[in-house]
Amino acid sequence: MQGAVQIGIIGGGAMAEALVAGLLHAGTVPPSHISVSEHKAMRCDELVRKYGIRAQVGAESFLPRIDLLILAIKPAAAAAAMRETAPHLKRGALVLSIVAGLPIHAIEAAYPHQPVIRAMPNTPLAVGAGMSAYACGTHADETAAERAEMVLGAAGRTVRVHEGDLDAVTGLSGSGPAYTFLVMEALVEGGVAAGLKRETAALLAAQTLLGAAQMVLTAACSPADLRAAVTSPAGTTAAGLRVMERAGVRSALIEAVLAATERSRELGRK
Repeated sequence: MQGAVQIGIIGGGAMAEALVAGLLHAGTVPPSHISVSEHKAMRCDELVRKYGIRAQVGAESFLPRIDLLILAIKPAAAAAAMRETAPHLKRGALVLSIVAGLPIHAIEAAYPHQPVIRAMPNTPLAVGAGMSAYACGTHADETAAERAEMVLGAAGRTVRVHEGDLDAVTGLSGSGPAYTFLVMEALVEGGVAAGLKRETAALLAAQTLLGAAQMVLTAACSPADLRAAVTSPAGTTAAGLRVMERAGVRSALIEAVLAATERSRELGRK
């Protein structure tokens, strides 16, 4: 890629911005090589001002020259977006879809002459800590996979999965930041209730979750093992965990992942 690849993004919402921020932060491509099509002119102006990229209402002018098209729109708008963009895209350009629930076969039907990859990233891409899973379509070779990894991995980690796993990925890591924000919000409120200043409690909660996640990513043992290692018999942590178990926190998080997974499946059936 190394600055030579031209990237077009359909949609200028939060996830599209996260991808743009990640790409630019990592220096994967220069701002001039990123073009965004967004139906709100004010949003286009905001993206141009903030990132120095090209952003406009309508994609016809940049579609013929791009090497990689990223579909970053709402599921309800996907059919129209694919229908409108397919005739203008040059043959062989990679189509990378991050549309929740949109199956590869539907994307390939709209772009019969293009390699297709379906991915599910999450918004921490914007701060270089994203998690993206992707699945390759029928015509997507290793070169296409490497290109997708370079884009998605510019600001985080990537994992290649079977398409059938992507609904579960959506339920876990796609929606996961929101679950984590809710947990963090509750921890902050707990700290405030215990007498801490809100700013102090927020710092303690955020750094604690960050550190715990980093331990899981670097340790050779499981989260359960790490939890056991910091839980002394009859200690403070054991007391707190006992309350969480009684309140059903574990089962609530499991059910949240399952509910979001099923919702992703429902979107794919529409």
